[in-house]
Amino acid sequence: MDALLAFAAALVSLRLSGDLLRRFRDRRAPELAAWSAALAAYALAAGALAWGAAAGWSDVAFRVYYLGGGLLTAALLGTGSLLLVGRTWVTPVALVYAGLAVGVALAVPLESEIAGTGIPETQGVLDLWPARVVAIAGNSLGTLAVLVVAVVTLPSRPLGNALILAGVGVAAVGSGLAGLGVGALAHHRARGRSPLRRFRRAYECLGSSSLSRSRLLPAAARRSFSQTATRTPTTARTINDSTTAPVIPPCAISHA
Repeated sequence: MDALLAFAAALVSLRLSGDLLRRFRDRRAPELAAWSAALAAYALAAGALAWGAAAGWSDVAFRVYYLGGGLLTAALLGTGSLLLVGRTWVTPVALVYAGLAVGVALAVPLESEIAGTGIPETQGVLDLWPARVVAIAGNSLGTLAVLVVAVVTLPSRPLGNALILAGVGVAAVGSGLAGLGVGALAHHRARGRSPLRRFRRAYECLGSSSLSRSRLLPAAARRSFSQTATRTPTTARTINDSTTAPVIPPCAISHA
């Protein structure tokens, strides 16, 4: 399902990118070219995401995904917003940044092996400098430009700018939930590794009865832990399971 959704997002984004490019050829408005490039970058990232979810992630798939989604999309959207209000000085800056982003995505070393069908954790694959710092700068400044231009021009284009602000707000909420670990919680529960289960396993390993007598827990919880500790012997395998580090997936909108 993840692969199908990502593939559908790639097709839609590519279609919209082509439509904006056609309009740019007719009107020669530079903001249309920037927005077309932003949607093409998003389509590239979504395509890499679909490939990783369907066939497994590789170094190449991750670099393409990070280039399109983590480095280029937000920055190019911000470039289009600034061009919309006549800030043509941003064009050479955007070109230099795009070249830097491509160089970073191609040349930066990966710190761990990439495999499986889950989205790789960026913090475990890339060092903070330079890849994640460049992505943070590009995403922050691009998003700020989109927000400022949308607010300033809100009276002249109320509906369109309201939709832009709503989209940025939804993306921010999603990034915030991911940062708080809501996505990781669902991931662990789906794999039978919820925090409560991990806590119970740790309790079983310790084999202590002090927690079951503690008044910090409800009576039902104390009885449950006590009965579980009585039934389950302490084994080396249980200890290893209880100390397994969690696997936490990243960000769309923020990949840094």
